[in-house]
Amino acid sequence: MVKGGKIVAEEMRIVLRNVGKISPLKIDEYIKAGGYKSLAKARSMSQIDLIEEVKKSGLRGRGGAGFNCGMKWSFSYKIDTDQKYVVCNADEGEPGTYKDRIIMENDPQSLLEGMAICGYAIGSNKGYIYCRGEYPYVVETLNKAIAQAKDKGVLGDFDIEVRMGAGAYVCGEESALIESIEGHRGEPRFKPPFPPVEGLWGKPTIVNNVETFANIPAILEKGADWYKGIGASSYPGTKVLTLTGDVVNRTYFEVPTNVTIREVIYGLGGGMVNGKNFKAVQIGGTSGGFIPEEFLDTPIDFDSMTTIGAVLGSGAVFVMDETRDIVDIVDRISKFFEHESCGKCTPCREGTKRMHEMMHRINKGSGTVGVMDLLQNLGNVMSVACLCGLGQAAPAPVLSTLKHFKLEFNAKLN
Repeated sequence: MVKGGKIVAEEMRIVLRNVGKISPLKIDEYIKAGGYKSLAKARSMSQIDLIEEVKKSGLRGRGGAGFNCGMKWSFSYKIDTDQKYVVCNADEGEPGTYKDRIIMENDPQSLLEGMAICGYAIGSNKGYIYCRGEYPYVVETLNKAIAQAKDKGVLGDFDIEVRMGAGAYVCGEESALIESIEGHRGEPRFKPPFPPVEGLWGKPTIVNNVETFANIPAILEKGADWYKGIGASSYPGTKVLTLTGDVVNRTYFEVPTNVTIREVIYGLGGGMVNGKNFKAVQIGGTSGGFIPEEFLDTPIDFDSMTTIGAVLGSGAVFVMDETRDIVDIVDRISKFFEHESCGKCTPCREGTKRMHEMMHRINKGSGTVGVMDLLQNLGNVMSVACLCGLGQAAPAPVLSTLKHFKLEFNAKLN
């Protein structure tokens, strides 16, 4: 919105409601702030009613696919088996993303409570938090928080264990993460079956990320209708965003999902550094598309972002000013994907390598129109042929810049 000739936007903290207000390792402060009342409420409800409440809220995954959370839970609930698992994906490997770290560092009990509510809903007594290998201090915080929750008896028979990743980007993909927990090499599985039906050790497994689980206590406390009335109707609630790049305020915010990209950059981000002109923004991490100025009035919700060929993803917002070399940036991103491909499927293993080779040729001035055409065709094939989200999304920076910033490519052709 515009007030007094200035673009403004306001935070709304649901996930970050306790950040800066309580000590993360004093569980009594969390309980005093209303913590674990939602878990008690959940356990007073039937499992079906609980799942329906979460489904009714419209909460969708705050990671990659944006799937309805309650619906995902219902798939595991319906299966009669001796063991089920709840897994939190805290393998926050997207460059420029640190929102899950903020939650775990400052309010770990909200994550534990959300996982325990899920455990009750699907009939699970065991949870795992798969934490990024570069976050050893967060692992220490989580283990202390779990110990405090056990001492207080608030989790009941629901046990949570922290597992540490080893720095593989692909382990952000849920089935690769599951493979890693099982002690195998982190590689994605063929789907179906999907984890809610057959996941960890072949048992029904719910995998949600930190931000998704941290929403659950607030939804149970204030009700599905309250949550559904916030933000975009198709993707209700809020989203935690991390701002980086050529923007004045490089920090994190939590905003309703109907806020526009322009309001994020100029309202909360304070605009461009040194008053320079905006060139592009990449949202959702390295696999996100590059968005030109003409789309800045697009709301940040999952579906609106999809309509402009972009993704919301992790909520990373990387802003670039007029001085930035788009082709050089995408060259570097393509090198990242070549390095991080696990190599299991041919379209990704070979595709990321050839994509980087061609991008590098263009960036160094030895590319041709024919190379650009091959790059476009390769990206189109990878988007549909790769096994998992890493390979399918890897071409997005290339394809989006070829579409919106083709003149910059042309300027470097031989």
